[in-house]
Amino acid sequence: MNHRRKGSIGAWLVGTIAAIACAFIAAGWATTSSTAGAQETTAEEGQDELLFDNFYCMGCHLQENMKLTLSDGEVLDLTIDSEAFNSSVHGEFDIPCVLCHTEITPYPHAPITAPDLRTFALERADACRGCHLDKYTEVADNVHGAARDNGHPEAAVCTDCHGTHDIQKTVEHSPEVQQTCRQCHSEVYQLYAESVHGEALVTGNRDVPTCTDCHGVHNLEGPTDSAFHLFSPQLCADCHNDPALMEPYDLSTNVLESYVADFHGSTVILFEKLAPDQETNKAVCIDCHGVHAIKKTDDPEGTVFQANLLQTCQRCHPDATENFSAAWLSHYSPEPGKATLVWLATWAYRILIPVVIGAMVLYVIALTVRKRQAARIAPA
Repeated sequence: MNHRRKGSIGAWLVGTIAAIACAFIAAGWATTSSTAGAQETTAEEGQDELLFDNFYCMGCHLQENMKLTLSDGEVLDLTIDSEAFNSSVHGEFDIPCVLCHTEITPYPHAPITAPDLRTFALERADACRGCHLDKYTEVADNVHGAARDNGHPEAAVCTDCHGTHDIQKTVEHSPEVQQTCRQCHSEVYQLYAESVHGEALVTGNRDVPTCTDCHGVHNLEGPTDSAFHLFSPQLCADCHNDPALMEPYDLSTNVLESYVADFHGSTVILFEKLAPDQETNKAVCIDCHGVHAIKKTDDPEGTVFQANLLQTCQRCHPDATENFSAAWLSHYSPEPGKATLVWLATWAYRILIPVVIGAMVLYVIALTVRKRQAARIAPA
C-alpha cells in the first residue's frame, strides 16, 4: 500500500512538472510568434510611413539623368527638380508624392507599361480627382474632355496646363496663360497675337483679355458652342462696359446698350431669357468683329472697317448694299459731328413727340371742362 502511494505521488509529480514545462514552452512559442508578427506589421507600417515621407522618394529621384526608355523609343524623365517642387503649391504644403502617384509601391516599383509619353500622361490623368473633384468634373465635361471622348487623346488634361511637379497657384487674370494655350493652339495664338488684344499684350498691357478670360478655365467653351455664341455679348460687355477700363483708351461704354437697342441685340436677349439652350440666328459680337483676330475699327484689315463692312454684313444679308452697311453707327450714340443728321432727327422727335402729345392732352382736358361748364348753365 505504501509503495503504491509513493508510486502514485511520484507519477503525479512527474506529470505536473511535465505540464508546467509544456506550458512554458507553449508560452515561449506564442511570444516568439507574436513578436515576429508584430515586427512584420511594424515593418509594413514603416514602409507606409516612408512612402508618405517625400525624402523616401527623393532619395532616388533627385539623381540626375534618371531616364526610362519606353517601348516606342520615347524617353521618360524620372529626375525631380527639387527647387521646382519645393516652390510649387504642392511643395509649399508638403503634399506626399503618393497622393498623386497612387500606383506607387515601395521600391522596387511595378514596371511602367505605357508605350509612349502621352499614354503615360493619360493613365495618370485621374490623379487630380482625389483632391480636386469639382475642377476634375468641370474638365471632364468641357471641350477638352469631349474631344478625348471622341477619340482625340491629344486634348489637354490637367498636367498639360498646370504642369506636374512645378504646379503654381492660380491667378484670376493671368496674361501669361496664353503661352500655355499656345503649346496646342499655335495657329489660334498667332491670330490672337496679331489682334488688337494680342498686340497690346505684347507691349506689356495687362488690361486686355487672354484665353481664359473669354473661354473659361476648367469649364472651357469654344466659339462653336451654342451657349458661348449666344452669351458672348455679355462676355464682351464685362470689359467694354467698364468705364474705368475703357476711359484710358477713349472707348465707348455704350457697346452693350447700343447693341441691345437694335434688332440683333433685342432678339438675342430674348433668346437668352426664353431659350438659353438654343442657338440664335442673329449676329452677336464675334460674328462681326471676329473671335481671335479682332482688329480696331479703323484698321484696314478689320472686318468692321468701313470698306470691309459690307462684306461682313453680307455673310448674313447677301442682298445688302452700300447703304445697308453705311447706316451702322459703330456702337456710338449719335452726336454733332458723328451721325449729325441722326442726332438732329433724334432730338426733333424728343421735342416734337412730348409737345404734340402734351398739346393733345391739354386740348382734351380743356374740351372736357368746357362741356361740363356748358352743361351746368344750360336751361332745364
